[in-house]
Amino acid sequence: MRWNQRVGRRLKLRDLHIFLAVVQAGSMAKAAAELSISQPAVSKAIADLEYALGLRVLDRSRHGAEPTMYGQALVRRGVAIFDELKQGMEELEFLADPTAGELRIGNSEVTAASVLPVIVDQLLQQHPRINLKVFQAVFATTQYRDLRERSIDLLLGRIPTPFVEEDLEAQVLFDDPIAVIAGRESRWARCRKLKLSDLANERWVLPPPESLPGSAITSLFHVLGLDEPRAPVATLSVHLACNLVATGRFVTILPSSILRSSAKDLSLKELPIQPRPAGIVTLKNRTLSPVARLFIDCARAVVKPLAKSK
Repeated sequence: MRWNQRVGRRLKLRDLHIFLAVVQAGSMAKAAAELSISQPAVSKAIADLEYALGLRVLDRSRHGAEPTMYGQALVRRGVAIFDELKQGMEELEFLADPTAGELRIGNSEVTAASVLPVIVDQLLQQHPRINLKVFQAVFATTQYRDLRERSIDLLLGRIPTPFVEEDLEAQVLFDDPIAVIAGRESRWARCRKLKLSDLANERWVLPPPESLPGSAITSLFHVLGLDEPRAPVATLSVHLACNLVATGRFVTILPSSILRSSAKDLSLKELPIQPRPAGIVTLKNRTLSPVARLFIDCARAVVKPLAKSK
C-alpha cells in the first residue's frame, strides 16, 4: 500500500484510539460504554480503520473481539503513537509554563531508601509545581514491563550487567558496592577485619532466594566458596531489614548507598567484589519529556559524590 494514498489521507487518530480501546476492553460494547459513544460508532470507526489499512485488525465473535496478527502489530505501534503525542503535549505545556509538569517514576526499594528522597527534595525545591508519581518496582524478570507499556516514564535502580535489553537504554549514575551491614552497637561493627565466613552462624536478614537480589547474594556466597547462611527472615523490604539489623541481633547484605541515607544506627563492612552500577533505564528512541530530563540532570548532580568515589 502507498502511505500517501491509503493511510496518510484516510487514517484518523480517533479511529486508532477507538481500536485500542476495543482491544483493551475486549469487546466493542464495553469500549463504547467506556468511551461514552454508541456501539455503531465504534463499529464504523473499526471499519474505517480496516478500510484505510486494507487489512483486518479485529476478529469478532460472540465472546468479544480480539486483534488479528495485523491488529497486534498496530496495537504496539498505536500505543507508541499516542505516547509520543502525550509527550509532545507535555512539552508544549512545559514550554508555556516551565515550572509545571508530571513524571511517573518506577524505583527499587534500595533507591527509595537512599538517593531518591534527596533527588525528589532538590528537584521540587527548584520546580515546586512539578508532580511526581512514584511506583515501587520489583526487580525481577518482569521489571521492565511497566516501562515497555509506558505506564512509567523511567526506572531508577540497580542495572544488571551486562545490560542486554535491546529496546531500552541504561544510564549509569554511580557504582554501588555491596556491604555487610550490622548494628552500630553489635560486636561485629567493631571488627576491623571481617569475613563472611565469620558470620555463618549469625541471624541473617536476606532477600528471598527466588528474587533478583536474592539470587545475586546466593551467587556471591558461592563465588567465595561458602554455603549461603540460613536466614530466619526473608524480605525485600530494606526498611524492615535495617530496623532488624539496628537491634544489633541481625546482620544483612545491602548496597552501601543505604548507609549514606538515614541509617544512623548501622555500620558496614564493604565486600571485596565488583560494585554493581545504579542508574536510570528508559525506553530507547522514546522522546523524553522536559520533566524527565530535569529529573535525570538533578539525579546526576545528587549522586556526583558517589560517582567520584567509585
